[in-house]
Amino acid sequence: MLELSTIKDGFQYAVSGLHKRGITDAEDILKDLLELDHQRKETQAQMDKVLAEANHQAKQIGQLIQSGEREKAESAKKDTALLKSKAKQLQQQLQDLVYKRQQALYNIPNIPNSEVPEGSLAEHNLVVEEWGEIPTLHEQAKAHWDLINDYDIIDFELGNKVSGAGFPFYKGKGAKLVRALANFCLDQAEAAGYYEIQPPLIVNEASGLATGQLPDKEGQMYAITDSEHYLIPTAEVPITNIYRDTLLEQNDLPIKNVGFTQCFRREAGSWGADVRGLNRLHQFDKVEIVQINHPDDSYSALKEMCHHVSSLLQKLKMPFRILNLCGGDLGFTAAQTFDFEVYAAGQQRWLEVSSVSNFETYQANRLKLRCRGEGKKNFLLHTLNGSALAIPRVLAAIIENNQSEAGITIPEVLVPYLGFDIIRN
Repeated sequence: MLELSTIKDGFQYAVSGLHKRGITDAEDILKDLLELDHQRKETQAQMDKVLAEANHQAKQIGQLIQSGEREKAESAKKDTALLKSKAKQLQQQLQDLVYKRQQALYNIPNIPNSEVPEGSLAEHNLVVEEWGEIPTLHEQAKAHWDLINDYDIIDFELGNKVSGAGFPFYKGKGAKLVRALANFCLDQAEAAGYYEIQPPLIVNEASGLATGQLPDKEGQMYAITDSEHYLIPTAEVPITNIYRDTLLEQNDLPIKNVGFTQCFRREAGSWGADVRGLNRLHQFDKVEIVQINHPDDSYSALKEMCHHVSSLLQKLKMPFRILNLCGGDLGFTAAQTFDFEVYAAGQQRWLEVSSVSNFETYQANRLKLRCRGEGKKNFLLHTLNGSALAIPRVLAAIIENNQSEAGITIPEVLVPYLGFDIIRN
């Protein structure tokens, strides 16, 4: 969440940033927040004053009794009781104000970086790089949802029977291909200096709050009934939460972790051709890279992470483009995001396979993730994460782009993981 000091010291900057996100009443929202904080301070001051007076009166009671002034002592007792009752009321008011201020902060998104483009629609995202050639397919070329049936490598009907829509079964060489892609991405991440972690797939409410998935504004989290626990929507959540309530040293930085997990998303409100087949699932496999970095170095780290994702797609020989997301398309917690899209020739459309984001201090403030500064002055760190890669859509593009009348050709870099170079009928 945003720091109050950031809003106070750079009020117009914050307003302009939220306007870039399409929040037209940003000024009123921030003024209401600051008013809540002002009321909190005033209430705190009143409570402190009343408690100080009650303590003073309590000390006077003993002295009055010792001096034989019992009537004054009884009067002082009544005054003390009234003061304590008032302090209790003020304490409740203070708790209410602190809660309201916290909820208000939770509902304010991050301020976009100055390099984030203006705009409110996906069409306003800025293409900053394109790589590779769009493959030319034979006349009988198909989309992956038909090819997977032809080659019997993924079964959506069986998934629907056992679990419901959006939960496919990967079979035979299809299952091996998923595993190969995951191992390839993990090995590449390790070579780039990332430390592998296999985290839990379930997190508690505190973890969801700390990385910004909660409060769940888009209805994407799967909540576990009768428990304050959730299935993870991405490995970012458990891995970043390793550092919740942590004070790091500067020589600990940068921290670079990678994790391969299943991810679970309700995908509420999704429908149409864009979600067909592997394009959008409720359960999917993803390799996630996470960095904790010094504020001075986080944007160079963002470039490094983008370069890493680019190298994966180049090695897989996947045509792709990189988008600098506009303010209106930016995720709630991100200060800047670059989306990677691969071209799926069977569908003749672009599919997002990675989002690489810098959250600056937004998550760190919720996490209470700090670094020891000079003297006693500690500071918030920057958190970053990226998909490297999301397996299903990469798999969809591999199947579609490498289809021929002879079969589905396997990208060369994956052959050592598989032991075969083509999938045939």
